[in-house]
Amino acid sequence: MATQPSQPPSLRFGQVVIGPPGSGKTTYCRGMQEFLSHLGRKVVVVNMDPANEGLPYPCAVDISELVTLDDVMEGLKLGPNGGLLYCMEYLEANLDWLETKLEEHSDCYFLFDCPGQVELYTHQNSVKNIFAQLAKWNFRLTAVHLVDSHYCADPAKFISVLCTSLSTMLHVELPHVNVLSKMDLIEQYGKLAFNLDFYTDVMDLTYLLDHLAADPFFRKFLKLNEKLAGVIQDYGLVSFVPLNVQDKESMTQVLRTVDKANGYCFGDLEERNLHAMMSAAVGADFQFTSTLGVQERYVEDGEKTVEEEVMDL
Repeated sequence: MATQPSQPPSLRFGQVVIGPPGSGKTTYCRGMQEFLSHLGRKVVVVNMDPANEGLPYPCAVDISELVTLDDVMEGLKLGPNGGLLYCMEYLEANLDWLETKLEEHSDCYFLFDCPGQVELYTHQNSVKNIFAQLAKWNFRLTAVHLVDSHYCADPAKFISVLCTSLSTMLHVELPHVNVLSKMDLIEQYGKLAFNLDFYTDVMDLTYLLDHLAADPFFRKFLKLNEKLAGVIQDYGLVSFVPLNVQDKESMTQVLRTVDKANGYCFGDLEERNLHAMMSAAVGADFQFTSTLGVQERYVEDGEKTVEEEVMDL
């Protein structure tokens, strides 16, 4: 008797949250988990960072059950960077463990809280291979790359962030959303040289080069910076979505961008819950437009913001 072919697993959607250390990945996962839960979306968080201790959110799958950075460093006498690379290679070699854990939550939306070591997403292949295997298991994922917004206050650091973001996008090979995190703190690091749109849309970088040329140290590397800026603009891939994780409107903007990238569609119930949440925020202790407040201060006189143009319609 012929056996019936096995049915492929149903589509599962989610986000892989990546970015350098201190960019707010774990805070983002906690905030996004709470936000999605209020929308009625069944969500679980997967901790992929073997160095992540004292997690602030309920964790459905935790890599520390398989391997921890402390054990690797102690057992193999490796430093933190080498130990983290080994942990990711070990996870890649034990994907059957990960598959079994994920199958227990087949009807959920997934948030993968990933390690912060930059080399994992620009040079090393283990994480890239893990993401590729998740795609074979019918996961539709968006890479959410968090970058601390304070880099906008330093032209040299911002160009470095652009190069890292571009390299990550090309290496990871997933639908990609770059996010400027901690927007509520951006002005603590000094006034921006340009309006916020310049940084989120990555406009003409020659203006940044002019600022760098004013610094005697960076003037020596002007030609190098010109070449880096040229590569970034030739690809034309990098842009950012601003995020204040405490602002529901900001979280909504990021979520819609992510859902558009991986093909997730709002259900009727979720859409109604979203409208109810946003309506209930009016007149309450809701942090209205804290991100937009920063943006408006950098809009030139007489120039309307996108939000104002929408209101005019």
